[in-house]
Amino acid sequence: MPAPRLRYYAAQSLDGYIAEADHTLAWLLEHDERTPPADPAVPARPLEGEYERFLETIGAIVVGARTYEYVLGEGGGWPYPGRPTWVLTHRELPVPDGADVRFEAPDAPEAARRAIAAADGRDVWVLGGGPVAQELAEAGLLDTVEVTVVPVVLGAGVPLFSGRLVTPFALTGVQPYANGMVHLTYRLPTGAPR
Repeated sequence: MPAPRLRYYAAQSLDGYIAEADHTLAWLLEHDERTPPADPAVPARPLEGEYERFLETIGAIVVGARTYEYVLGEGGGWPYPGRPTWVLTHRELPVPDGADVRFEAPDAPEAARRAIAAADGRDVWVLGGGPVAQELAEAGLLDTVEVTVVPVVLGAGVPLFSGRLVTPFALTGVQPYANGMVHLTYRLPTGAPR
């Protein structure tokens, strides 16, 4: 069985933002309502079921405090049951019923190592938050960046990464969807001990 991977899986606007400046995601959640029909010349498949297939591969989650608070604010219960989750924060935050949430001082590499150990052989999702992904990439721990580009221009917001990364990424997959989105998968050179 292959070793669990740390996967930064996110959606971003055409201009590189994963959320509005106020950390909201309405632009993403409303995208399908405004989507023109796909060009029949572009080989695309429906987006339905992609997120669910991704989630089946995930055994644990590492998330920043802001993204965690956003998920909690959406209501509807904890959306990731059965997946231990490490939240990077110094603050005390609520834990939803039935959630396996652990609070870790903002040390993404240590949280990632613990998440990998708890993932039961499955992958670890780096959920939202450019600073968390940035820290893991700089530590040589982030294995893949999987970003779905949404054909929307926000003009400002929360960037996919919080700073510059000089190491080149290797493109390993491109998947266009019928709603105009394109999923890109990149492999990062890793090397930090786990």
